[in-house]
This record gives sequence, structure tokens and C-alpha cells, in this order.
Amino acid sequence: MKEKKKEEKSSKQESLRQKLQECEKTRDEYLAGWQRARADFLNYKKEEAERIKQSLEYARKEFILRILPVLDSFDLAEKEIPKDLRNNAVEGLLKIKKQFQEFLKSQGVEEIKAKGKKFDPHFHEAVEQVEAKGEESGLIIEEVKKGYILKGEVIRPAKVKVSK
Repeated sequence: MKEKKKEEKSSKQESLRQKLQECEKTRDEYLAGWQRARADFLNYKKEEAERIKQSLEYARKEFILRILPVLDSFDLAEKEIPKDLRNNAVEGLLKIKKQFQEFLKSQGVEEIKAKGKKFDPHFHEAVEQVEAKGEESGLIIEEVKKGYILKGEVIRPAKVKVSK
């Protein structure tokens, strides 16, 4: 009788061990699945944050490109106003131009300096070649339209006249 109880006890223990192993196996599968899902979710969050960042950068770039013609108009107006006709109203408009420039600078926009430099197709767009005596070939003689860089990327090349 004792042996029968021992066998039953042993059989029960073996059955419990098997159930425990099955439960551990199921637990490990669920844990691995949860870990994969968590890793996938974290990767998704990183990718989505990057997409949002890129969208904001694109919107910022487009906004800046839409402001640049206004700044170009201020530059043209400033060139055309004779020094003797500058009054408070004109000076006020020029201060607005300065505010535009400061805003753009705060956004990471830099002006491309062109006049007197060697022509570089990465930063300049030649609109005309000019015969210039005493100047070496390939030098920028005149800047027709200013160019700009946004955080190291050319967003608008400078339109220039280059010496032959």
C-alpha cells in the first residue's frame, strides 16, 4: 500500500513538473512576444519622431523660402533709395528688414557671400558671364540675387555674374 501511495505521489509530482514546465514554456513565449512587441513599439516611436522632425524641417524650409522674396524686395528698395531722401519712415522700413534678417539668422539661415569669390556651382548659379578686364576668370563680379543656406544645406543658390 505504501508503494502504491509512493507511485501515486511520484506520478502526481511528475504530472505537476510537466505542467510547471508547460507553464514556464508558455510564460517564456509570452515574455518573448511581449519583448518583441515592446521593441517594435519603441522603434515605431523613434521612426515616427524622426518623420515628424523631418516634416517640421520641411515646413520650416518652405516657410523660409516664402519669406526670402520679401527680403529681396527690401534689398532692392534699399539700393534704390538715395541717401539724401532717407527719413524716419525709410529708416523704419529698413529696421523691419533688419528684423527679418535677425529672424532668419535665429532659424539657422545664413547668407551666401558671393561677390569677389571664386564661382562654385554648389553655392552659386551663373546668370551671365561678363568680360572683366584685370579680373581672373571664374570670379564673381556681381550678385544679382542673394543665396541662402539653412543648417548647412543650400536652400537657394546665389544668382551671380561671373567674369570670363
